[in-house]
Amino acid sequence: MLERVNNTEDLKKLTIKEKEELAKDLRKYMIEIVSKNGGHLASNLGVVELTLALESAFDVNKDKIIWDVGHQTYVHKILNGRKEAIKTLRKLNGIAGFPKTKESQTDCFDTGHSSTSVSAAMGMAKARDIKKENYSVVAVIGDGALTGGMALEALNHIGSSGTDVIVVLNDNEMSISKNIGGINMLLSKLRARRTYTISNQSGRKVLDKIPGVGPFLIKCIRRAKQGIKQLIIPKMFFEDIGFKYLGPIDGHNIEDMELIFKRAKELDEPVLIHVLTKKGKGYEPAEKEPDKFHATSPFDIDTGKPKKEKAKDYSKAFGDKLVQLAQKNKEIVAITASMKDGTGLTEFAKTYPERFFDVGIAEQHALTFAAGLAKEGMIPFVPIYSSFYQRAYDQVIHDICIQKLPVIMCADRSGIVGADRRDSSRNFRFILF
Repeated sequence: MLERVNNTEDLKKLTIKEKEELAKDLRKYMIEIVSKNGGHLASNLGVVELTLALESAFDVNKDKIIWDVGHQTYVHKILNGRKEAIKTLRKLNGIAGFPKTKESQTDCFDTGHSSTSVSAAMGMAKARDIKKENYSVVAVIGDGALTGGMALEALNHIGSSGTDVIVVLNDNEMSISKNIGGINMLLSKLRARRTYTISNQSGRKVLDKIPGVGPFLIKCIRRAKQGIKQLIIPKMFFEDIGFKYLGPIDGHNIEDMELIFKRAKELDEPVLIHVLTKKGKGYEPAEKEPDKFHATSPFDIDTGKPKKEKAKDYSKAFGDKLVQLAQKNKEIVAITASMKDGTGLTEFAKTYPERFFDVGIAEQHALTFAAGLAKEGMIPFVPIYSSFYQRAYDQVIHDICIQKLPVIMCADRSGIVGADRRDSSRNFRFILF
């Protein structure tokens, strides 16, 4: 089926069944390539059907689809003229692992950092309205990225202005590591809505079969529906800030997603579509350990094991040493911005859970939170990928440096960028102010 599809026009000609076959081909194709080259696998496997539905319902040559972070756009690239080029992933002069406007007009915005898509979508939508043009603007953002303050600022702006923007929330309960925090708790409650909807439909079918009294009972129950919903479904944050909330829906059901995307296009208001997906879908090792297959080196397809055993790197050495230091000094604490495993803090989190803090994808909060800890006598260590540290320069300068607070900031993966990664070099730089 993949041989028949070279662009989204070819995709739109396929039936739902053919698209489901195409989804299988795409997964197999990506697994083969990433097993040889390395790359972001689990996130791309999780959005196969979502991408097919989006690019069937929208016109990528006219409409704007902005993928937050962007490491999950392999399917998009394959569908838009880069089926062969994707084989050069992580090779010298090869294709980028993230959206690049210079590669294709269907990559409408360069993304690499988390939580930026909704702001960009708002800007594009306002430009469209000022110029009186007609196209849809869609931001695809993960539940992990939604913990970033910038995403919430943008949602607040869109909701209060009533601007016609579609936000697709790709909810797989993961960022790189397992999601935490209040936003994740909210989404957990919203996921319960699908259970409510299924039970509601099942109950209606049973009552409808009761002769004579069935329809009457259904009518009575409907009168109490809003009260029942409030017992099962929490008051919806997204609707309260001005969005039309649709979902949650199965992110691996192409037909259902196409229908809801087409419905959203017809609404002249902010819309948030809550889609539930499984990170690593279709490849058992990635489903079991999505964090390990988030960004992987070449691996054996049959076993899922790396072709080259990973040596002890600087992140692991740092983490081991920090555990030793924390044993001697009870004032040492560690903070991560949803990157516990990547920054070597896994063992610290297990050994000293009361002194370990995962704040979600929120680097600015992480640094000022560390400043507050330091002001009251604690010694916080904050390892963050170097490319993400730049999001919190203001907090480093204003909240830490000016007050001369003892915060140990560790810039993980600083240095020359290799392959398609923003953060490839595996060395640490310790900065103590």
